[in-house]
Amino acid sequence: MTQPAPSGRVLSVCVVHTIHPISRPAVVDSAIDKRAVSGPVDVTELGLHGDRSCDVTFHGGADQAVYAYDEAEADRWAEELGRDVPAGWFGENLRVSGLPVTDAVVGTRWSVGTAELEVTIPRRPCAAFARWTGEKTWVKRFTARGDVGAYLRVVRVGVLSAGDDIEIVSVPDHGVTVRDLFTGVSAEAMQILLNTPDLAPKVYREARDMAARAARRRPSV
Repeated sequence: MTQPAPSGRVLSVCVVHTIHPISRPAVVDSAIDKRAVSGPVDVTELGLHGDRSCDVTFHGGADQAVYAYDEAEADRWAEELGRDVPAGWFGENLRVSGLPVTDAVVGTRWSVGTAELEVTIPRRPCAAFARWTGEKTWVKRFTARGDVGAYLRVVRVGVLSAGDDIEIVSVPDHGVTVRDLFTGVSAEAMQILLNTPDLAPKVYREARDMAARAARRRPSV
């Protein structure tokens, strides 16, 4: 493990506000509408109290219990889009500042309030996300920017609140980031993850998928 980096801060804690029917093209329920809440929020192994996921195939579960997004990355989107992107706009549970999120090393552990969280996999944009934003070609644009935020699993249950400091407890030595896992451009980096023990199961699933894609992109000899 490398030396822990300086701490960040939780700016807002968000849970589902309203379940929306979204067409993608079939009409499905979506819990992407997250809003900031005040006061302490319990953190369980499956996420924040008061939150939920509708499409549990691709969202939620132990390896995607909490979704974090960086305020600096949100500010860049707000400037580009010419609109406010308040906490929860990306469907995130935690709007944070002062530390890397998309560029966090996979497996990095955060101490937040009395809980401990571990960085797992990137958020991959979907049709429901695009419908929610109302922005044209959103999936393509979000993917091209690559500021996708990070999912976290809960290593220690507890309580957290807006305003809590985020202490970086540990950073794995392998050096592969959430952004690396999202782009998957390096099959070697994906193999490093596959050879690293004790990561979240979905990290290995994503690394295998992205390694296979990288291999298909290699020119034949």
